[in-house]
Amino acid sequence: MDANSRPMLQVLAGGASPSTATTRQWWRTMMDHRANWLLSSLDPDDFVLLEPHMEHVELPLGHVLYEAGELIGHAYFPHDALISLVTLLRDGGTVEMAVFGREGVTGFAGALTTREALGRYLVQLPGTATRIRLEPLQEAFETRPNLRQLFLRYVEALLTQTFQIVACNAVHSVEARCCRWLLSTHDRVGRDELPLTHEFLAEMLGVQRPTVSLITRTMQTAGLIAQRRGVIVILDRKGLEETVCECYANTRRAFERLRLAPS
Repeated sequence: MDANSRPMLQVLAGGASPSTATTRQWWRTMMDHRANWLLSSLDPDDFVLLEPHMEHVELPLGHVLYEAGELIGHAYFPHDALISLVTLLRDGGTVEMAVFGREGVTGFAGALTTREALGRYLVQLPGTATRIRLEPLQEAFETRPNLRQLFLRYVEALLTQTFQIVACNAVHSVEARCCRWLLSTHDRVGRDELPLTHEFLAEMLGVQRPTVSLITRTMQTAGLIAQRRGVIVILDRKGLEETVCECYANTRRAFERLRLAPS
C-alpha cells in the first residue's frame, strides 16, 4: 500500500490524523469510486487492497478506449458514464454488443483470455470512472476468493445481457428496443437528461437515423420523453416500462440477483 493511502487508514483506525481538508478530499474520492456498484460490492479488505491502484478519470463523449484487437491495459469502472462495446461493419456501420455502466467494469472480461479488445469500446455518455491497471486487478482476482466470485458472477450477468441483446435485436420492434435502451441507460447513469443525438442512438440500435427520429417523435407525443438538441429527457419511466419488451426486465433481473442494480 502506498504512502498516500496509509494516513487515511490510520484515521479509520484511530491513529494520527491528517488535515481536515485532506481527509475530506480522500473521502470524496472514495465515495466516487464507490459510485460504481461493482466496486461498492467488494468486501472492505478487497477494496482496501485495490484502492492504491484506483484512478479517477474523465471520459468524454465519443472517446474510444480501445479499438478491436488492441491490448487492454486498464479496466474501467464507470460512475455515471456509459460505455458500449461495438463491432464494426464493412460499410462503416456499427452494432452494439454490450453496454457497461455503473453496475460493472469495461475491459476485464476480455482480459481473462487474450487481453485483446473484443471490439471498439466507445464512450456513449460522458462522465467519470475509476481506472485500474490490469496487473493488480488480475492478481487480486487470482488470490482473493470473494473478489473472484463477485467478478465471475458479474461476467455471468454480462453474458446474460449480451445474449438478450442479440435476441432483442433479432425479434423485437425498433420501438421496443429503443425503450429498452433508454431505460437501461437511465438505470446506469442515474439522471433523467441523457445527452443523446438521434444519429448516435441510431448507430447503437443498428437502424437509420430517420427511423429513430420518427420513434422518438412518437414517444414525445405520448409524453414519455422530451427532446431538445442533443438531449433526450425521460418524463414517464412507467410508461416506457409498459412499452418495452421483456428483454429489459430479464437483463435487469440478472444484475439484481448479483445486487448490482438498485432495487
